[in-house]
Amino acid sequence: MSKADPLIKAALTARSRAYAPYSDFLVGCAIESGEGKIAVGANMENACYRLGVCAEQSALAAAQQAFGLANIRRLAIVGGPRDAATSVAGEAVTPCGGCRQAILEAADEAGADLEIICCDHNGNSTMHTTIKALLPNSFTLK
Repeated sequence: MSKADPLIKAALTARSRAYAPYSDFLVGCAIESGEGKIAVGANMENACYRLGVCAEQSALAAAQQAFGLANIRRLAIVGGPRDAATSVAGEAVTPCGGCRQAILEAADEAGADLEIICCDHNGNSTMHTTIKALLPNSFTLK
């Protein structure tokens, strides 16, 4: 898989719209439904740190509104420093702990172990995993 994947392309576009004036770390997330629809989100920072929103949380809210959490199948995350050189590969960005829990609860709604594609700032897929691999032995509603 590469940035030719429409899901990674959507996450790259979302990353370009992130609002991160404090950390300069831009993250975009795209979530795909079983029917191929895509919802996106980006991180939105705030001077009151606790009021910021992660890209994954933003995309999950958009997916719930667009097609419902029960219909999600895979998720792509693209992130890295604003000034990262496009000619240099970066490290894969993975969801934080809170986002892992939110993704897991969405996966429970979908009845699936969601595929997660973690990419660097260029959208190069550097890690393929699932939510259960990222958050084993987790708390669930079901």
